[in-house]
Amino acid sequence: MPAPAPASTPANTRLKAEAIAGVEQQAKLVQEMVDSVYSFAEPGFQEFQTMEYLTGILEKHGFTITRGVAGMPTAWTATWGSGGPLIALGSDVDGLLGLSQVPGSPELKPQVAGAPGHGEGHNSGMPLQIAAAIAAKQVMQKNKIPGRLLLWPGVAEELIGAKAYYVRAGLFKDVDACIFTHVSNEFSTAWGDTGNNAAVSVEYTFHGKTAHAAGMPWEGRSALDGVELMNVGWNMRREHLPLSQRSHYVITDGGKQPNIVPDTATVWYYFRDTAFASVRHLFETGNEIAKAAAMGTGTTVTQRTLGYAAPNYGNKPLAEAAWANIKAVGMPQWSASDQSFAKSVQQANARELKPLASEIAPLSTPDTREKSTGGGSDDIGDVMWTVPTITVRYPSNIPNMIGHNVLSAIAMATPIAHKGAVQGAKAVSATVIDLMTNPALIAEAKAFQRDVQFKDQKYDPLLTAEDKPAIHLNAEIMERVRPQQKPLYYDPAKYRSYLEQLKIAYPAS
Repeated sequence: MPAPAPASTPANTRLKAEAIAGVEQQAKLVQEMVDSVYSFAEPGFQEFQTMEYLTGILEKHGFTITRGVAGMPTAWTATWGSGGPLIALGSDVDGLLGLSQVPGSPELKPQVAGAPGHGEGHNSGMPLQIAAAIAAKQVMQKNKIPGRLLLWPGVAEELIGAKAYYVRAGLFKDVDACIFTHVSNEFSTAWGDTGNNAAVSVEYTFHGKTAHAAGMPWEGRSALDGVELMNVGWNMRREHLPLSQRSHYVITDGGKQPNIVPDTATVWYYFRDTAFASVRHLFETGNEIAKAAAMGTGTTVTQRTLGYAAPNYGNKPLAEAAWANIKAVGMPQWSASDQSFAKSVQQANARELKPLASEIAPLSTPDTREKSTGGGSDDIGDVMWTVPTITVRYPSNIPNMIGHNVLSAIAMATPIAHKGAVQGAKAVSATVIDLMTNPALIAEAKAFQRDVQFKDQKYDPLLTAEDKPAIHLNAEIMERVRPQQKPLYYDPAKYRSYLEQLKIAYPAS
């Protein structure tokens, strides 16, 4: 590996200060973007309003937009610059089904009953990256620094539905380094194996034969029986699987009505484990159990791989550079109202009281964090095994909330979310300047990936050439609820914030 990249020079420090100031000047734009994307509340593969809104802002700032990348209508890239390194900036944009929530309300209260919502906080990440990119671009133009920026959204992350397809389509072919961001209640980054599980999303459809369920059931073959037998078989196998595995399923089609033997039935599985080989083993085991269930019920089964996520692995040189910038910009300045609001949310929902963080988190390394025993996934892992990549976690939410839950939506269009995204954008923009002005940092990052990350593992996705993005998902629900959501879209031309538009006091009295 090359020698470590040199510390910041006075010139580099000045350029980063310019970028940080450029982000601060965009604080109002960040607020508008965070609130707007929250109000759109679009789930995976249906982020159409989000796409048009964010790409429109980037076009106004001189970025070239390519829509529909990798076969996904809501996926896009935004590019700018020439010469020099190519640095990618990405974050997720999708919401979650059934998590509609009035922002700023400590009590659980849907905006539209049964509609999606941002119960993971993905409405804040691309606004952060856009502000960081615009600030870095301004510094590069002013100081004639060569380099290129590539912005991209993580569509359908909750479905682990896009990034493996991005990689397969060559989206990151010429990228030198990637900075990803994810919402959190802390300000941090990490390198090495970060503990996120690999995962594969698989749909099994059983095919049988209809018959009158009471008059002549012997003439039928129940596809639902096949689904249920598979689920029983899988649940029996769980006892004999590694403790690190996580697996879960929903029956998405169980037949049409009780008095007709179902001729089709579908179950949707996520298989997760800590490494490429172990998740492949789960996938193959699931396939075997599905075939056995079909044989046992006189049905047949077809399967479709919908998405994939590789284990996460952060790049050490990039993480160390980003963490230095996180330390330099520090935590947001929380107001008494911010702390009061956070406490009221925790109290109203029986959560452990903990104030908004006042200090940044330590750099997370393999030596400082506990070994993971299995858990969540993020398909940024596919990018991490393609180009040197890190995730910067920024403080836009309240401590002790529940992930994938309406509790995690409450703060996501409040000053807490706005301030956290601005602070995150400052750290990202400064790190972009480091990468654009310090070739040794990029060389060190690539050497670490080649000599350390790739030493014992290689990228081993489960997608085949025939697998396609599941862009049909969530279309029906959005067709039903979007007419109710549209009147609730944020109008920044009329209101200073989304809370003001909704007539919500902050903090709630």
